[in-house]
Amino acid sequence: MSMMRKKIQKKFKIRGYSLKIDALNSILAFADQFPGDDEGESIDLLLDHLQMENLNSRAVDAESVKGVINLLLGANDVAEEQPTGSNNASSFAVIDAFLVPKYRYDSVRRQFIEHTSSLPVHGESSAKTEVYRERFKLLLQRVSRDELFSRPAFDPEMSQFHNCEISPIQSLVVQMGGKKWVMGVISQLEDGHFYLEDLSASVEIDLTNAKITTGFFTENTIILAEGEMKNGIFQVVNCGFPPLEDRDKTLKTHSGYDFFGSGMLTNEEKNKLAELESQAVNETFVILSDIWLDDEEVFGKLEKVLDGFESLEVVPSLFVFMGNFCSRPCNLSSGSYSNLRKQFGKLGRMIGNHPRLKESSRFLFIPGPDDAGPSTVLPRCSLPNYLIEELRDVIPNAIFSSNPCRVKFYNKEIVFFRKDLLYQMRRSCLIPPSTEETDDPFKHLFYTITHQGHLCPLPLMVQPIIWNYDHSLRLYPVPHTIVLGDISEQKVFKDRGITCFNPGSFSTGSTFVTYRPSTREVGLSEL
Repeated sequence: MSMMRKKIQKKFKIRGYSLKIDALNSILAFADQFPGDDEGESIDLLLDHLQMENLNSRAVDAESVKGVINLLLGANDVAEEQPTGSNNASSFAVIDAFLVPKYRYDSVRRQFIEHTSSLPVHGESSAKTEVYRERFKLLLQRVSRDELFSRPAFDPEMSQFHNCEISPIQSLVVQMGGKKWVMGVISQLEDGHFYLEDLSASVEIDLTNAKITTGFFTENTIILAEGEMKNGIFQVVNCGFPPLEDRDKTLKTHSGYDFFGSGMLTNEEKNKLAELESQAVNETFVILSDIWLDDEEVFGKLEKVLDGFESLEVVPSLFVFMGNFCSRPCNLSSGSYSNLRKQFGKLGRMIGNHPRLKESSRFLFIPGPDDAGPSTVLPRCSLPNYLIEELRDVIPNAIFSSNPCRVKFYNKEIVFFRKDLLYQMRRSCLIPPSTEETDDPFKHLFYTITHQGHLCPLPLMVQPIIWNYDHSLRLYPVPHTIVLGDISEQKVFKDRGITCFNPGSFSTGSTFVTYRPSTREVGLSEL
């Protein structure tokens, strides 16, 4: 124990912190949860998260580390205190983005390899390059299994007439003439000139006469393009996103990996959860986005919602409150932290005034793009402890997670993401979206993120991402449900076994969603 004590003190000292005795005891208890961690990687992870908190002093006390420890230990164990009506301790779990396992694809061995060491928030410059390489390799291995782009080994006639073989971009330089299919990342290496890059080379492209499929084609998206070289420029004729792969096919191909982060289960455990899930058809999630706590009118509307669900025979098992929690950006210049802290306390007391909800429901809080936090990069850590202490005192079963975050309900996988993504994707388009299949912007957004296998395929200059945690925004395999909290109008869309919906803005549109995860029924609601 004395050796561990010294190791903890040394690690904190290196990062510029001093430890009070109560904090040291809390961290020792945390370290005891990882008996095989001789290198102290759990302490490094704790420090990485602690640096994202707004500490008032470099002298760390127990209160400062309590929230981080609860996040690291409690996010996957929230089911230990199940609400009334839950059947199994593993029936419900919230997975913080910073706890999602990281896998990289090995193209030689054709398998995924898990990253087991700690991941610093501030990565090396090489980590930025890896963001694009890993996104590309992930989709390339998926495309290689698609019937249209996989090359038949024993049928040359089929290969010639019914198969689109993908050529490396490097081959375009030496094999002039004739149309070819290539796959790459759209990038702007020179102002006004767009290129397509793969792992071998890059080539300037012209999309002027390209026929495109559904989706938003922005810089940094990965595309499949058919065309030919003319005067050193690849003239694109047809262009689309990599084809989507059904979830079951992905899981069958890559079994034995915990991509979602909820832990590996045996077939017996999965069957047991499926049986319990079939009995949980009445369990309901209520999802609200944009809840301005500094607006009295919004508070009144929220109380009406809580009153309504309090009177139901079976109360919802989960309320999901997604930011923004303030009507204006909450940052140091706004000076509204103390007021917002009081408003969260007021919300806690309002929930406490509904005894059935307080006793039987859980409350999940996900920060919005303009909420308090260390920066606007993704993923965003959970709301600062300072803001939520009063609420937590009243509602002990409240869960505060990252943005995005993941929820496992029995065997169902659900991803929550709060960002005004539709506006930014439309604004960043290089060419107008195709209207041949649909003119619904939400469907274009759905096709973009699912086919890209990523929640936010925007250029990093538009939406910065923590390089080492880009994997937490992946949609691979595709989850059962994607919840996109956006200020745009309320929408729901289902395709290829995926349910995707936007609850809309509760503050400006009075809209919210009721969702039954077992049956994936979506109820669009409005006051």
